[in-house]
Amino acid sequence: MKRISIDPITRLEGHGKIDIFLDEQGDVANAYLQIPELRGFEQFCVGRQAEDMPNLTSRICGVCPEAHHIAASKTLDAVFHVDPPPTAKKLREMFYNIFFATDHTTHFYALAGPDFIVGPTAPPAERNILGVIAKVGMDVAKHVLKMRHDGHALIQLMGGRRVHPNWGLPGGVSRGINEEQRKEIEDRGREAIEFAKFSLKLFEDIVLKNSEYLKIVTGDIYVHKTYNMGTVDADNKINFYDGAIRITSPNGKEHAKYDCSQYHEYIAERVEPWSFLKFPYLKQVGWKGFVDGEESGVYKATPLSRCNAADGMATPLADAEYNKMYETLGGKPINHTLVTHWARLVELLYSTERWVELATDPEITGKEYRVLPTETPTEGVGSVEAPRGTLTHHYTTDERGILTKVNLIVGTTNNNAPICMSVKKAAQGLIKKGKVSEGLLNMVEMAFRAYDPCFGCATHSLPGQMPLQVNIRDPQGAVIERLSQYV
Repeated sequence: MKRISIDPITRLEGHGKIDIFLDEQGDVANAYLQIPELRGFEQFCVGRQAEDMPNLTSRICGVCPEAHHIAASKTLDAVFHVDPPPTAKKLREMFYNIFFATDHTTHFYALAGPDFIVGPTAPPAERNILGVIAKVGMDVAKHVLKMRHDGHALIQLMGGRRVHPNWGLPGGVSRGINEEQRKEIEDRGREAIEFAKFSLKLFEDIVLKNSEYLKIVTGDIYVHKTYNMGTVDADNKINFYDGAIRITSPNGKEHAKYDCSQYHEYIAERVEPWSFLKFPYLKQVGWKGFVDGEESGVYKATPLSRCNAADGMATPLADAEYNKMYETLGGKPINHTLVTHWARLVELLYSTERWVELATDPEITGKEYRVLPTETPTEGVGSVEAPRGTLTHHYTTDERGILTKVNLIVGTTNNNAPICMSVKKAAQGLIKKGKVSEGLLNMVEMAFRAYDPCFGCATHSLPGQMPLQVNIRDPQGAVIERLSQYV
């Protein structure tokens, strides 16, 4: 049996590889996405003070530290049995939507964009951010860079740092904002709304109006019919900061709706020997393997999944784009994985609108932005919608607030099983009779890239086995001995 390795896979955060195995006819017999790194955050957080968690968990990843920072802060609210004042909640949500808009911008233009703007089979030397700039021009590139610059500047203004913020506390945040800062945040937000509208128009012009690209996006090789997960408000509209977690079936019917503190009643986790990444699944459905359908407990938690699980967007411009997406593609749910890129831009527009809504809320400059905890810490669960999926933190402490148990279900971890399924299906659909090209292998990578995976961020668990190969060379560079394990 022949093996084809894509090692390393590209345009993602973290490390991974894809092994594709061909049968005697040259067709794909199987394909595996392997995540070889062990992070172990759940274990080395044990024994630390619970108050450390917003700063400690933000170090899991430099791409989305804000997601862990806010999820940890909300979890501490539950651990210390304290309810933040309205101003604190609104500041956190505004901060979070600024981050969300900045992160979605990064993925669309730097990670996903090259596949469509430059082309899925373009030479690798061109299929990158520089190739995108060459295609769209420096004026567009300046808008993208300004959007990212403004987002990180506002994150620093509120959270203390551009990366790894130092702001969230049990019961609120460490500081508020004044009127001058509020006005700056509002002005940048209004510019961000226009940027999001521009990005949606760019997607329409480059992808939706290109029959070749549209055929790829809506093609069968990128389709998976699984359950969908996302956080919704009281009206079942998407909310990134707070609400109930809603799960809908492959045909769009509501399967469950629950508070994050009940996650263990709905979500179970398993491991496979070929990956350190955990495989969550729906406990009430059960694990049936890497298969689609209503009888399978596999679910997705992506921008498209959030749209499928919700009844709309909570802001007017984004809701119009949400409805346009479903009307264009024939209604709900949409099961085409690559449409996730479109949904991500709809969310980009929502996050900028919500950013401005909160920046113009009279309470946003309030002086009451923290309530001091007074009760003995115990146990708590908190969640947010990370750009890559529902992020759940669960801490248990002793009476002194020292962590005795930590469990994290990270955005990408939710999607581990469907990512593996997407990679295999794409490989089987694209590689026939042993004919393989660099362009086809990139189209296999496009199957996971739509999920915007953050494998460095995702929590990993034993008993995965670390693939390792060591070459020992003589002074002339010739290999004299090769040591390996699990390769």
